[in-house]
Amino acid sequence: MALKIRVSRKSVDSMTRQITDQLGSLIKTGALAVGSLLPSERTLAHSLGVARNVVRGSYEYLEKAGVVQREGRKGRRVTSRTPRARKKTAGKSNRRAAKKR
Repeated sequence: MALKIRVSRKSVDSMTRQITDQLGSLIKTGALAVGSLLPSERTLAHSLGVARNVVRGSYEYLEKAGVVQREGRKGRRVTSRTPRARKKTAGKSNRRAAKKR
């Protein structure tokens, strides 16, 4: 699978942010279909000429957003086209604190 990702060392955005944004847009547009396997960290890092931890950071951002899921040693798969909304738990703790007063 050849991904059309470019990283600029002169950009004001970090390389991790550039990769995350480009992978996110590939997923959003459907170029990377739901269920497709992403390249390994080493493979993508080698093809882009960046350190492996840069790619790992990008994959972790996508995992936290709920767009990508890790499947152990099998790799990472695209799980959805849009990020999941985060649950708001702070409101509950604030109400509990207010009741105690």
